[in-house]
Amino acid sequence: MKILVCISHVPDTTSKINFTENNSKFDNTGVQFVINPNDEFGLTRAMWFKEKQGANVTVANVGGPETEPTLRKALAIGADAAIRVNGVAIDGFYVAKQLAKVVQDGNYDLIIAGRESIDYNGGMVPGMIAGLIDANFINNCISLEIDGENATAIREIDGGKETVSTSLPLVIGGQKGLVEESDLRIPNMRGIMTARQKPLTVIEPLTTDAQSTSISFEKPAPKGAVKLVSPDNLDELINLLHNEAKVI
Repeated sequence: MKILVCISHVPDTTSKINFTENNSKFDNTGVQFVINPNDEFGLTRAMWFKEKQGANVTVANVGGPETEPTLRKALAIGADAAIRVNGVAIDGFYVAKQLAKVVQDGNYDLIIAGRESIDYNGGMVPGMIAGLIDANFINNCISLEIDGENATAIREIDGGKETVSTSLPLVIGGQKGLVEESDLRIPNMRGIMTARQKPLTVIEPLTTDAQSTSISFEKPAPKGAVKLVSPDNLDELINLLHNEAKVI
């Protein structure tokens, strides 16, 4: 079984975020980047298929040379090879189009992507890849088992969970639950040294127009000052909750 894990290069959640050019462009100065958490769950699950079923695992992303340390980390975790599409991830459709071409060229059986990246939270790429390559698709996936050409998955739905059966080729949008957080892999020294010898292939992107444009970004408003209300003044508390906080 050939598995492609799609990897997003995203800011660490502890990074301070700023914007430039009249709030129309993300400023990556001084920002620490990591593997997108939803993708990391998928990569760990792919490692399980490699160890238990002998699967071959490739990781891929769309981005410039600055994303290669993230791909190298994925190789150190245990992926067999990496592919970087040398383009700027201008929108979800552009990314999906590039990754769909990688899938078709590599003839992959299972494509694991995070349900969304934590930078733009678009949640569009996995489904668009499936549409572009005419493969089955399961989103919000929290469990996946493969038996030959057949797959059984559990996905989160409103109010519960759903178990579905399908066949390969398959695209999933994975998330927390696909593996437990305690199962996530940390590269060891041997993995880091081995990763230096593994192939990281750079390919040129398809010519594809973006289907959307970011006009501007805006940070959440800062939290207001805390208001303390005397426990004896319930009328004032109710008034603030109703008219200011608007929670009742």
